[in-house]
Amino acid sequence: MNAALPAFGAVAERIRPLVQRLPMQPPALALAAALNRWLRPRLPADALPALSNRCVEIAVTDLGLRLRLQLDPRGFGLASASAPVALRITAAAPAYWRLMSGRDDADRLFFERALVMEGDTEMGLILKNTLDAIGPLWP
Repeated sequence: MNAALPAFGAVAERIRPLVQRLPMQPPALALAAALNRWLRPRLPADALPALSNRCVEIAVTDLGLRLRLQLDPRGFGLASASAPVALRITAAAPAYWRLMSGRDDADRLFFERALVMEGDTEMGLILKNTLDAIGPLWP
């Protein structure tokens, strides 16, 4: 494990009370912009129907974030507050980093219980398989 990760945990613990009081729209918009830049251009056309127009909630447990996103023909954007969550993905920030940087895959994080997916199983599998096929979003 990276020696910097325990230091992040201490920082996350300190800022979590503040983060939880802030509106979730700005970080959700930032995540949507990042996904539109690094993931959307690489999504295969056959995966789009299963992933589109459904709310996905990304929960970052150590920071207290719950970001609700939706993919539509224009790309990733905010999901309506009233939209039912089709898929919830829960992990601490370091686990997401390990997944997106290719250090670990979703299966390993799932079996370590570092990543939890709840909701539509088919959508979750399509998303997992798509991310596996794409590979790391950044080095």
